[in-house]
Amino acid sequence: MQKVGNYRWTICALVFFATTINYLDRQVISLLKSSLEEEFNWSESDYGNIVIAFQLSYAFGLLFAGRFIDKIGTKMGYAVATVTWSIAAIGHALANSTLGFSIARAFLGVTEAGNFPSAIKATAEWFPKKERALATGIFNSGTNIGAIVAPLTVPLIAEVWGWRWAFIITGAIGFIWLVLWFLFYEVPAKHKKLSKAEFDYIHSDAPEEAQQEVQESVSWAKLLTFKQTWAFAVGKFLTDPVWWFYLFWTPAFLKAEYKMEGTAVAIPIALLYTISTVGSIYGGYLPLRFVNQGWTVFKSRRTAMLIYAFCAVPVIFAQYLGSINMWLAILIIGIAAAGHQAWSANIFTTVSDMFPKKAVGSIVGIGGMAGAIGGVLIAKIGPALFDYYKAQGHIQTGYYIMFFVCGFAYLAAWFIMRTLVPKMKPVEI
Repeated sequence: MQKVGNYRWTICALVFFATTINYLDRQVISLLKSSLEEEFNWSESDYGNIVIAFQLSYAFGLLFAGRFIDKIGTKMGYAVATVTWSIAAIGHALANSTLGFSIARAFLGVTEAGNFPSAIKATAEWFPKKERALATGIFNSGTNIGAIVAPLTVPLIAEVWGWRWAFIITGAIGFIWLVLWFLFYEVPAKHKKLSKAEFDYIHSDAPEEAQQEVQESVSWAKLLTFKQTWAFAVGKFLTDPVWWFYLFWTPAFLKAEYKMEGTAVAIPIALLYTISTVGSIYGGYLPLRFVNQGWTVFKSRRTAMLIYAFCAVPVIFAQYLGSINMWLAILIIGIAAAGHQAWSANIFTTVSDMFPKKAVGSIVGIGGMAGAIGGVLIAKIGPALFDYYKAQGHIQTGYYIMFFVCGFAYLAAWFIMRTLVPKMKPVEI
C-alpha cells in the first residue's frame, strides 16, 4: 500500500497557531484589569459590561461567520477573520474611556467569531471522521497556549512600555500568521502538495465527496428543524460560559482571594492553562482509542464526553480548597478547565459527525452563538454576585456560587444532548 502522507497535520498546525493568537488577543484585557480599573474607575459591573460587549458581538458574529465561511470558503474566510480581529485588537490602544473599551471589545467579538467556524470547517475538509476529535483537540489546545503566553508576556509588556503597547504587540502577531496561511493552505481537491493516497484517506468516510468541495450553503430555517442542531446549541449554551468565566475572572479571583495582580499572576495562570492543554489533546485521543478498539464513532464520542463532564464536577470545591492553599485552587480549576477542553474537542466534532461539510460552518456558528449568549448571562450574573457580596465583605461567597454552577453544567448538557439525539443519525440535506 502506498504510504499515507501527513500534510493534513500541517493544516492542523496552522489552525492551532491561529487559535492561539485568537485567545492571546482575547485575554489581554483580563490581565490588565487591575491597572485599567484604577485608571478608568471601573466597578465589577463595569468590567462585566465590557466583557458583555465582547460576548454579545461575538454571539452575533458567530451566527453570520459560519454562513460567511460556508459561502466564500475556508481559505479566504479565515484570512478575512484574522485580519479584522488583529485590527480590532490593536484598536484597543486607542480607547480612552469605558465606552471606548466597550466599542473595541464589540469589534473584537464580531471579528474573532470567524476563528472556530473556520477551524472546524478546515478540520472537516482535511481529516476523516475518526481523526477529527484528535485534530480538534490539538488545534483547540491553542486556546490554552494563548492563555499561557498571555500572562507571561502581557503584564511585562504593560509594565515596561505601558498597557497600550500590550494590545498593539499582541494584535500585530495575526499578520505574521496570515502570510503562512496563504503559503500553505488550500482545500484538498486543489492542493498541489497533497498525495493521492492522503487525499483518498481524508475522504475515506464519504468517497462521493472526494470529487468536489461543496460550497453551497443551507438556510438557517432548514438547519433549525433538526434535533441535532439543537443538541449542539444546548451543549454550547450550557458549557461555553464556564470557559468564559475561567478566562475572564480567574485573574480577578486571584486578586480577590490572594491580593495577586500584575506579573504576580503569571505563574498560577500559566500553570492552570498548562493543565488544561493536556485535557484538550487527550480529549481528542480517548475517543480515537475507543474507535480503534472497535467502538462506533458515536458511542466513542458520547462515552468520552460523559467522562469529561465528571472531570468538571470537583471545581465546586475550588473556593474551599483555595482557602487552604492557593495552589490547590489552581490545580482543581486547572483540572476542570482540562475537562472543558476535552469536552470542547468532542462537542465541536459532533457537528462534522452529524452534518455534511456544506453545513458545518453554519452549525458551528449557531452553536457558538448559543454559547456566547450563555457567556453574556454568566458575565451579568457573576459581577452582580461579586458586587453584592463585596459590599457585605464576603466576595468569596460569590465565587463559591459560580464554581458550583460551573461544576454541574456539563452533566446537565450531556443528559440534554443524549435526550435530543439518543442514536447516531447523520443529517441528510
